[in-house]
Amino acid sequence: MAYVREEKQTFEIDYSLEKVWAAIPQAIKTLDWTIESTDDQAYKLKIKSKPGFFSYNSILNLEVKSVDEKTAKLSISAETPVTTITSIADFGRTRDRLEQFVDTLAKELDKKTSRVKTE
Repeated sequence: MAYVREEKQTFEIDYSLEKVWAAIPQAIKTLDWTIESTDDQAYKLKIKSKPGFFSYNSILNLEVKSVDEKTAKLSISAETPVTTITSIADFGRTRDRLEQFVDTLAKELDKKTSRVKTE
């Protein structure tokens, strides 16, 4: 029997919508994941992670919205299909991948800020 494990999180980030949107593709490249679909008008992305040993890949749906000029809101919905065989090996993998993406995005945003400060 197969089912989907889902995790959702929303973050407010102290960067503008444009800076966050520009850093996302670089974070995906760093993780060696793939972009499944992009909606530049609505600031939405569908990302596919790499599969792990005894686990399927995860799908992350991202949406970025502007809160104000210097703040953006990032909503992430991540889901990983699991089976009764892979469910034990895969326990917590969806949350791990979501957190891995957020950490990588934060590092990319910090890189962009430090480059601007040093120039």
